[in-house]
Amino acid sequence: MGSNSDGVAEMKAAARWVSGRLFAGETGSGHRVMMDGSPEHGGRNLGARPMEMLLLGIAGCSGFDVVMILEKGRVGLVTCDVEVEAERANDDPKVFTRIHMHYIVKGEGLTEDKVKRAVELSAEKYCSASVMLGKTATITHDWEIRA
Repeated sequence: MGSNSDGVAEMKAAARWVSGRLFAGETGSGHRVMMDGSPEHGGRNLGARPMEMLLLGIAGCSGFDVVMILEKGRVGLVTCDVEVEAERANDDPKVFTRIHMHYIVKGEGLTEDKVKRAVELSAEKYCSASVMLGKTATITHDWEIRA
């Protein structure tokens, strides 16, 4: 990620058509991912669906925040998993209308209050993906602390 002459952060990505519904995605940071459609839509199931990539993005973005917030709170974090379920509109554009995020955390010194605070800060302040997807979807959260 860089900045333009106005100091605005910029990101780049490209999706290159391979065949059928298969696209090779490449990020500006040099990482690659395959995206494909389901067989009923002409794909061969050779990669993640593009809309699944959005769900991975919100899970990773929020997970990143939660880990950072908990670590700053001096928690001995062992695991942090973010599971996401979503519903989409029936009509085009089939935007997400409901997203539920479930956090599963494990570590030393975790409390309900610390996890709640981390999840809320991510959802309300830090996670850009949550804020963007929240324009069309109702986003809910819950969590569990595992021993």
